[in-house]
Formats: sequence, C-alpha cells, structure tokens
Amino acid sequence: MLKAATAGLLSALALAGLILLGSRRLDHFDAALVAYTFATLFAAFGIAYRYAMWLQRPPTALYFRRGWQVFLRPRLLGRHLLVLGQRLLGRFAFNDFIWRRGRFRWAAHWLIMWGCIIAIAITFPLVFGWIHFETVPGDFHSYQVYVFGFPTSEFKTDSFLAFMLFHGLVWASFLVIPGVMLAMRRRMREHGEVAVQQFGEDILPLLQLFAISVTGLALWVSYTWMHGYAYEFLSILHAVTVIFTLLWLPFGKFFRSCPRPGQLGVAFYKDGGQNGEQAKCRRCGEEFASRMHILDLITVERQLGYRYDQAELAAPRDQNIPETAADQSHYQWICPRCRRLMLGLAQGQIWARSRVHTQERYDGDVAS
Repeated sequence: MLKAATAGLLSALALAGLILLGSRRLDHFDAALVAYTFATLFAAFGIAYRYAMWLQRPPTALYFRRGWQVFLRPRLLGRHLLVLGQRLLGRFAFNDFIWRRGRFRWAAHWLIMWGCIIAIAITFPLVFGWIHFETVPGDFHSYQVYVFGFPTSEFKTDSFLAFMLFHGLVWASFLVIPGVMLAMRRRMREHGEVAVQQFGEDILPLLQLFAISVTGLALWVSYTWMHGYAYEFLSILHAVTVIFTLLWLPFGKFFRSCPRPGQLGVAFYKDGGQNGEQAKCRRCGEEFASRMHILDLITVERQLGYRYDQAELAAPRDQNIPETAADQSHYQWICPRCRRLMLGLAQGQIWARSRVHTQERYDGDVAS
C-alpha cells in the first residue's frame, strides 16, 4: 500500500509540475478552472494508486514483467514493433475484438471511446494552460497557437480548421451521446446484461457521460443561438458533472480503461509461448501449453499459497525455484484431458470402495 500511495503522490506531483511548466508558472492558467484542476490531480493520484496496487498482484506482476521481456527480445524487436502498430490500429483504434461480439456493442464502445479521447485531448491541455491562442499582432483575423508557451502555427479565425477546432467538444458530444444511447439500449433489452448489471458499475458511468455531453451542448446552444441565456447556470451544472466524473474516475468502471493496454503485453506473452518450447503432459506425453506459461503458473500459485505438488516430491514451502524436481511433478504438468480422466478414475475408485464396504456390511448383517 505504501508503494501504491507513493506512486499516486508522485503522479499527482508530476502533473502539477507539468501544469506549472506548461502554463509558464500559471501565466496562461485560467483561475476559473481551478476546480477542474484539483479534481484532475485527485484523479491522477487515485488512478496511479489503483494501478500500482493492481501491478503488485502476483499474476499481474508476472504478466507485466514477462510481457516486456518477450517484447524486448533483441532478435524479434523489429517484428514486435510492427506487430505492435498493427494491434494498436486494430484493437484500440477500431476495437476489432469487440466487433466480433456484436455490431451494436462495437458501435457503442467505438463512439464513446473516440468521443472521450477527443474531449480529453482538447479539454485537459486547455485547462492546464498547455495550449492557448493569441491574436496575431497586426492581424485581428488570425490566431497563433502556443504550446507550452512556445509559438507554433497560425490559422484564420474564419477558416475550416478554426471551425473544427473551436467546435471540437461539440463533435465529441455528437459521438458520445449516440454511444451512450446504444449502450443503454443494450443494458435495457438484453436479459443477460440486466441480470448481472449494477447501478454504480454499469448505469452511473453512462449517465455521467450523457450529463457531461448534454450540458456541454447546452452551453454551445446558449452562446450560439440564445445570446447567452442561462449560460451561468449551465456552466455551473456542466462543471459539477465534469468534476463529479473526475472524482469518481479512480473508483468506477472508467478505471478499466487504464489497465486495458496490458492486453498488448498478454498478447506478446502468448506469442512468445507459442513460438517457444511447449510443455508435454506427464501422463500422456502430448503438448498442451507453453513451457514458460506452466512454469510461471506454478510460481504464481506458490506466491498465492496454493501448492499442488505430489507429496513424495514436494519442495519446501520457502523455495520458489523456477524448475525443480517438485515442479516436474506438479499437477500443472497434467493436460486438461488427463485431468478429466484422472477425476473420473478417482471417482470410480471411490464408488468401487463404497460398494465393497456396503457389501461387507450386508454380508455381516446376513451372517448375524
């Protein structure tokens, strides 16, 4: 817990330092957005804390370590970089793994994901003062973009680029709202989802995204077509929804997006296992899994206090050697098919003993 708290504190301090650096010691920081900033700092602490706690679990720690070891193998690094790009494009940009589970489910995830990414990419740099716009001297129809206080590109205020940039949060809302509607439709119509869903884990996150998007669109409508009518009230309402979501971020379902890139490490781990030496069943001799996976599974089980060694070859409890005689006799070296057969044989032996015992009792009763 101390390591996780340290990681959370360092993350919050690092973000605070970046805010000071990017805003040039708060010269380009809007004081009206201080509540957003503190909520984001809290979210950074909570996310880093939970992520560090997650990484300390024995299975996660081993997957994390092994994934990097497999990925950084010198002779395969170039190939792994190419595969990484393909998987980032397929799994994260297009969510192809969700497409196989249903088109409506994929559409909901894809719309919500890209809407949130666009909103985050626009909101956080502006709130933290990392990006700001200034009028070009002598040209009141042009803006210059400043990134971390350094001048970059210029664009006309009436250009298509300006229209897209200044309405970026509107486009994000147009993506999020249909995605939320599709997700809510699935939550209400699929009986399997209804049976297991929880309000805090499944419904509340969708309501939060919907509230942020709708109140943000209401602000746009207010200053565009209603001459600022109810703008102050709408801005406060929008701020409350955003701040509540940021504070809830480390505790709810939104946190699941943080460990999601770990899927890539697991994928490379599986690739390394398939291309490496395979484990053979100690009973039938057939290959059934990668040798690396079996050895890692034995190690993790012992770290968690589970031991399935054969009694006559069991190693001392304080040993954690990758492969010993006890590891060779471990139950994990038995393939799933042989495990089922052994279970059936064991049940048959128990049934046979019970019949013998019943027959002996019956014969004794008859003799008496």
